[in-house]
Amino acid sequence: MADEGSDKSRAAAKVQEAAANIHPSGVQPPRSTPKGTDKQTLGKDTEAVARRYFEAIGARDVEAAVALWAEGGREHVRGQVDVLAPEGVREFIGGLIEAMPDMKMEVIETTTEGERCAVRWTITGTFAGPGALNGVQATGSPLKLEGVDVLTVRNGKVQANDAFADGLTVARQIGLMPTQGSAAEQRLMGAFNVKTKVTGMSSAQDARLVAEGVWVVQGHLGHCNVYLIEDTELGGVTLYDAGSRLMTNSVAAAGAKLGGIKRVVLGHAHTDHRGVAPALGVPVLCHPDEREDAEGSGGFRYWPAGLAGLPAGQRQVHRALHRYAWDAGPVRIAGTVSEGDEIAGFRVIDLPGHAPGLIGLWRESDRLALVSDCFYTIDLWARSRPPHVPDRIYNYDTGQAKASIRKLAEMEPAAAWPGHAKPVTGDVRTQLLKAAETM
Repeated sequence: MADEGSDKSRAAAKVQEAAANIHPSGVQPPRSTPKGTDKQTLGKDTEAVARRYFEAIGARDVEAAVALWAEGGREHVRGQVDVLAPEGVREFIGGLIEAMPDMKMEVIETTTEGERCAVRWTITGTFAGPGALNGVQATGSPLKLEGVDVLTVRNGKVQANDAFADGLTVARQIGLMPTQGSAAEQRLMGAFNVKTKVTGMSSAQDARLVAEGVWVVQGHLGHCNVYLIEDTELGGVTLYDAGSRLMTNSVAAAGAKLGGIKRVVLGHAHTDHRGVAPALGVPVLCHPDEREDAEGSGGFRYWPAGLAGLPAGQRQVHRALHRYAWDAGPVRIAGTVSEGDEIAGFRVIDLPGHAPGLIGLWRESDRLALVSDCFYTIDLWARSRPPHVPDRIYNYDTGQAKASIRKLAEMEPAAAWPGHAKPVTGDVRTQLLKAAETM
């Protein structure tokens, strides 16, 4: 164990050393001061170039400012522009001057170390045009912009600039956003919070502990269940099933509070069970027979065209839900799992039928089953019902779906949690055997 700890310490030290040498702009500074140049002299040269650059902008001399850039240098103003010198820089600075023809720039303070100089500045002027600011036409408003630029200077030329500006204050000054503290701002915030309740984090419940190391987040539209499972091997949690797109923020927030989402295991690939996955940026796993649908139609390839077979009103509602509430589109599959594989203390079990490669997770220690859409406990209007076979139009093979419910029943779970709504508890075996005979 001591050797293992030492190895980890050495590895961590190497990672930290590498990170310390990475420049935010992606431009790697030299590892040592150029030969014959002491650090103090280098810093003075860097600051001199930086000051000349901002003096040229303040004088509205675009060409003088551009001349201080190295060919191919990167100008990156966060949230606004990301361009290369000379043409990109020329267009950017020229655009500012066209928007504010009386623009004045003042350097408030600088901090320099070696090839890098951080410059805190203010720009004042009138948004008179004829140029626009980020697509907004001139309003005649007086403006005061504040920000910080971090320049990398080498051989007398600007190699890169990472800039950070106060965009929200500018938006308020030009009337794009209400004045801070105003009644208009309060109304805007109120409207935004209403939207959040409908489509944002409030569209799902907070994560609820349902068993040791297992939490569930449930969305309102379709009562989709997303399970977060404590994963001691990876740290953080593994997601089982990925619910609807509208649950993305809620699931991400719940995962962040539990150490971070490390991977997603899809119970199956239907649109209302892959919705969160594309946004998380973590590996997504599924059964081999679900890859086609996870990376493709989300089940539509074997459902009736236009969901024919559902009553007219229900058909229209479901088509809208698939498109606007549930699905976020195809998801790249990083790997596959099948019966017998171990996932975060659970064993994978094959439960095909509703989908060709539907899988559940089984934990022997407390006889807990997480089983996605092996069975439903709601109807297609999302009304609570006893456990039953999923509706035929959404099934890949209804006979196989019934057999999978029987298979699960014979395992005698203490609790079986489905992909939607409430679990089955109590005499689970009897309830599931009865469910397998429905339809």
